[in-house]
Amino acid sequence: MSDINIRKTGRAGRITLTRPKALNALSYDMCLAIEAAVDDWRDDPDVAVIVLDAEGEKAFCAGGDVAQLYQTGKEGDYDFARRFWADEYRLNNKLHSYPKPVISFMQGFTMGGGVGIGCHGSHRVVGESSKVAMPECGIGLVPDVGGTLLLAQAPGRMGEYLGTTGARMGPADVLHAGFADYFIPEDQWPALIAQLEENGDPFILDKAASPPPSGKLAEIQTEVDRLFAGETLSEVTAALSKDESDFAAETLKTLRRGSPLSIACTIHMLGNLRGPGIGMIPALQQEYRFTWRAMENGDFIEGVRAAIIDKDRAPQWQHQGDVPQADVAAMLAPLGDNELKLEENT
Repeated sequence: MSDINIRKTGRAGRITLTRPKALNALSYDMCLAIEAAVDDWRDDPDVAVIVLDAEGEKAFCAGGDVAQLYQTGKEGDYDFARRFWADEYRLNNKLHSYPKPVISFMQGFTMGGGVGIGCHGSHRVVGESSKVAMPECGIGLVPDVGGTLLLAQAPGRMGEYLGTTGARMGPADVLHAGFADYFIPEDQWPALIAQLEENGDPFILDKAASPPPSGKLAEIQTEVDRLFAGETLSEVTAALSKDESDFAAETLKTLRRGSPLSIACTIHMLGNLRGPGIGMIPALQQEYRFTWRAMENGDFIEGVRAAIIDKDRAPQWQHQGDVPQADVAAMLAPLGDNELKLEENT
């Protein structure tokens, strides 16, 4: 497949995204190809590690190919998107629980679906150009691909801030939020990958890691914890409205651009994922309940239209401002026979 290069090189299973002009956006076929490879390599004694990287300087993977989903949904076909999300989430779960080291090198933009393949492995590397975000609320979706688990595990209420605003994280911020493990200057990556191919030993990353350039999230952590302490969109909005800081004003402005339904559901979903015993599968199942309904009952088609198709940046969301909790509950209710079925350690 011209969009992806999958091969074995030395001790490494190598997966390289090769559509840099499209910012390495993840298509359905690419997802299936990655899953087939990791399945093949699971019990392959020649493969000690899996290395994920991408061509081009601008992006590791700027997200899923939502234009493909939009077209089918616009035509009233919701099954294609539901199948895509189910299969993508199955891949995310496999990467999260993979029995061998999974190493990702994430330059430039890593967003949405890119987070799903790059941020669930055992060794996650960022460099000076890295910009990571979960901007789904801006297109009427919620942070998915296991992103809600990462957000729920971020310090304090940082997950609510990142998940509802889609704020972009630089390398220090990515480490602070727990979306990556190492900062390594990008000019060292080719040599490190060559070593991984030669000896399959991920511990070389520990030696190569260095402190990242300063970020901003650590500095605003206390402010974020205070302003996002609420358990509903209305509580968060009220806290931001009452606060007189520039940060609160700017954050409120950003929140008001996204889908109120998506933002309200995101806050609720992260609250559900805090606590002992919560893991990847419950996170993905909860995300799937939303995405399964996103086209028919949510703002997804309108959000993609406004941001990507017509690019008028003027979405007509279902809700203006507050969202009744009954509407949140309806988007996240169990799906019965359509519930996402995933296996532990698959």
